[in-house]
Amino acid sequence: MATFDTTKQEFKDNYKLLIGSVVPRPIAVVSTINEDGTSNIAPFSFFTVVSANPMIIGFTPMIRSSDGEQKDTLKNILRQKEFVVNFVTKHNYEKVNLCSTELPHGESEFDFAKLTELDSEVVTPKRMKESPIHFECKFRDSLSYGDVPGTGTFVTGEVVRVHVEDELLDEGRIDQDKYAPIGRGAGNDWIVCDHRVQIERLMKAQIQK
Repeated sequence: MATFDTTKQEFKDNYKLLIGSVVPRPIAVVSTINEDGTSNIAPFSFFTVVSANPMIIGFTPMIRSSDGEQKDTLKNILRQKEFVVNFVTKHNYEKVNLCSTELPHGESEFDFAKLTELDSEVVTPKRMKESPIHFECKFRDSLSYGDVPGTGTFVTGEVVRVHVEDELLDEGRIDQDKYAPIGRGAGNDWIVCDHRVQIERLMKAQIQK
């Protein structure tokens, strides 16, 4: 078995170990508002749930390796204190992939990827029409681990509105076959989550039932 001293190797090597091991990773397609009022949208695969009561999600934008700057998504959230999380499916992943392109500041990823903006109910950032689920979020807190390329800032947001396409809902649950989610793997891998197994959990209380 190979062993790696993560404290002594380059962050890019650590990154490869992370994205090759932690798979499949859900993708938060985060929309925010730039300082000039234009829309910004970008995908992040360092994304997870944090709490159900209150409903909190978290994701981690990293400092860009290209120029050592914070990503616009993080700057916008820290300034405006709100954002929207959209989701990736087999129907929209190619357009979402285009949103990761580093465009000139102020140029809309919505326009570049030919995605459609939808007004939100509570927050200012737009929702992505091509996503079947939207989380409108209010910023809760952030934790930065440094200021060099590859460093992450963990951002949490309280979900104050959830929008789900009617056809996905089945007695309050989201039908996974109709949802057709896609996650991220290593390198350029995307993982279609179209095969599942079920096993009973040996817990006294199972809220997922």
